[in-house]
Amino acid sequence: MDNIENKIRKFFNLKKSKSRFQAAGPGRKLTDPAPSTSQPPKRSGDVYIPPKRNELSAEARAAADAAMARVQKKDSRNFNTSLSAIQAQVRRELEAEKRAKQEAGQTFEQKCEKDRTNLAVQGVYFRCPMISNEILTSKEWRLKIKEFLYDQLEDEMALTASLIIHNCNMKDKAEQCIETLTKYLENITNHPNDEKYRKIRMTNRIFAEKVKIVEGGREFLIGAGFAEQEIDGEMFLIYSSEDVSYLGELVDALKNAEKIKIDLDRNIQVLLPSQAKKSDLPLEFFRITPEEIRKEQQLRTEAVENAQILRTKAMRDREEHRALNIYKFSLIRVRFPDGVILQGTFSVYEKLSHVYEFVTSCLKDEAFEYTLISPVGARLGDDELDKTLYDLRLIPNSILMFTYTTNTGEPHGNYLKEEILMLIQSV
Repeated sequence: MDNIENKIRKFFNLKKSKSRFQAAGPGRKLTDPAPSTSQPPKRSGDVYIPPKRNELSAEARAAADAAMARVQKKDSRNFNTSLSAIQAQVRRELEAEKRAKQEAGQTFEQKCEKDRTNLAVQGVYFRCPMISNEILTSKEWRLKIKEFLYDQLEDEMALTASLIIHNCNMKDKAEQCIETLTKYLENITNHPNDEKYRKIRMTNRIFAEKVKIVEGGREFLIGAGFAEQEIDGEMFLIYSSEDVSYLGELVDALKNAEKIKIDLDRNIQVLLPSQAKKSDLPLEFFRITPEEIRKEQQLRTEAVENAQILRTKAMRDREEHRALNIYKFSLIRVRFPDGVILQGTFSVYEKLSHVYEFVTSCLKDEAFEYTLISPVGARLGDDELDKTLYDLRLIPNSILMFTYTTNTGEPHGNYLKEEILMLIQSV
């Protein structure tokens, strides 16, 4: 029985080995050439064969090639990450941004200035009777006052230098200089025999920052009796006089000196109705720079956009004050019943009484009784005389109506003096 089972087992094992041998393919000799590795085609019933796709058109292929070229070009660029390259790139970008801002500022300034022929007034002008009878702009007067004071230095150096300090420097620098100079002179007055207070090292930080850089500071000390002297290779200002009695007077003069006053010129003009259409103002009427004006206009644009939003009276008042605070001067026009218009320039902080004085001085009959009417139709009488143009909202330009009282009646002929009416020809 065991022999029969062994024979059966050997028979099945032999069948299995033959089956594996035949699956490996036909036999070959070692000396035969290597068989082809290509597989015989499979039957279509064994696997899924996808449908054949249409070929790309020439245009589609060209677009695909161009896209691939761009990708390859972008990937092929190497960014320079060195510190110097990054710094150079940052500098280029900052310079470009600075140039853009400068160009924008110049464009806006030119836009604000406009053509001078389109302005209601050519500028803001001042007079300084102390120096001359000329009518100049504030910038021109600053230069002329400086030149005038320096011409007087040889006569009264200390007193003239006091005026130079007040008139030719910014207020904060002038105040710091005055405080330092006062300390120098008071130390000598209070300690006349102490040599350390009689010497000022010119390289001293306080002297360099608060006196040396201020126009008139060094000249004041020399006028007070100090003299420059070199000691051990360093420059000093030395006070050698034994008399210190007049130093107190110089301190008082230094503290009480004032800026030379320049008066606003009315720049009187007489206009016909056709000439009064120009209402644009030059930059001199504004207290802010062109860039700040541009920002203010942006804020006004935003305010218009927010006009539909419910706002309190306090919010509206704040916005109104912000809009009015950009002006330094006001152009006042007074229209007479005969159509002639009288124009003058005022500070926004001048009172209404100054407007009445200006109009009265131009009338042919200065005793003529009249009243000015505001743009909203309100009579500007005695109750408003002490109010400023800012308070009355008569800025930056306003047209007031001239009305005569019933007691005096309408005058015969023109309202204005003949020399004032002659100004019509020059406009």
